[in-house]
Amino acid sequence: MSAPQAILPKLSRIPHKAKHLRDVVAIALCLIASASAFAEDRHTASADEEEITVAQALAVEKGLQWLSTQQSEDGSYGSLSHYGPHVGITGLVGLAMMADGHMPGRGRYGQTVDQCLSFVLRHSSESGLLAAETSHGPMYGHGFATLFLAEVYGMTARTEVRETLRRAVRLIVNTQNDEGGWRYQPVRGDADISVTICQVMALRAAKNVGIYIDKSIIDKATNYVKNAQNPDGGFRYMLSSGGSAFARSAAGIAALQYAGIYKGEEIDRGLQYLSRFKPPKERTVGHYFYGHYYAAQAMFLAGNVYWTDWWPAVRSELIERQSPEGFWRGQAGQEYGTAMALIILQMPNRLLPIFQK
Repeated sequence: MSAPQAILPKLSRIPHKAKHLRDVVAIALCLIASASAFAEDRHTASADEEEITVAQALAVEKGLQWLSTQQSEDGSYGSLSHYGPHVGITGLVGLAMMADGHMPGRGRYGQTVDQCLSFVLRHSSESGLLAAETSHGPMYGHGFATLFLAEVYGMTARTEVRETLRRAVRLIVNTQNDEGGWRYQPVRGDADISVTICQVMALRAAKNVGIYIDKSIIDKATNYVKNAQNPDGGFRYMLSSGGSAFARSAAGIAALQYAGIYKGEEIDRGLQYLSRFKPPKERTVGHYFYGHYYAAQAMFLAGNVYWTDWWPAVRSELIERQSPEGFWRGQAGQEYGTAMALIILQMPNRLLPIFQK
């Protein structure tokens, strides 16, 4: 076992064992020192050995602690946003905690994840739509919540999760439009890149845990995304209009990757376009957390120099942007921003199956 493989699982369990932040620092320092010694013995050091830092471990711990105190009595998150209780934000919080190794009923934040799961399950309709009463344009939330259910089912095999997941996937399949994409409402109308990636990622996660997805659905989605790419390598918002922009381009590349396309002209041009926005240059573009959530995944899946160049930059910027209380301010509220930031910061843990090819 290499040093990164041996150390990363231990560091991901730090919050379980440490009662105070000083303990986190002490343990992290020991682990990092061990990694350095290992690298010196080999006279070579891989990029993996530098992925996790003490500052990062502290930021994650503070973020998880803050999130754990914000959960509503019904298990939901989103009350700090203009959306109110929201299945998508709740699912993202659950994923952020699972990325640190917490599972429903297991781990320091296991009960929090379990309550997130209960909220999402309670808000599944007969049609399969996952949405709370306050949801507007529910397909964003449906996609994130479906992804959360798929990751939970893959780790717990709970029967009630599987049935809800199957209905949620069926709704996604049935609402794909003729172009191959999805839009805000669960109907076969128009489509846009940003909603489409949410559904593609959910479908990929569901397929990974044994839910049947007809290949034609993925092929149509792939064609839609490819048709949305501009000559500069970026992606437009809809097929009929829109220039390239950071967030939608990150979504477009990730959509292709989750559809199983990891190499080729579209990926190369897309990654080159996305590389222009490496932090700290990209500070004023809208949809910051949404864009970086997918950009980090795109770079992670691309690997090699793309990841090793992008990762330290986004890690440093996220740590810098964290509030003293432990949260991050996102466009859809503090809970959303914090969940997104934590998912990104914990990608080196490699604990969420969806991030694997």
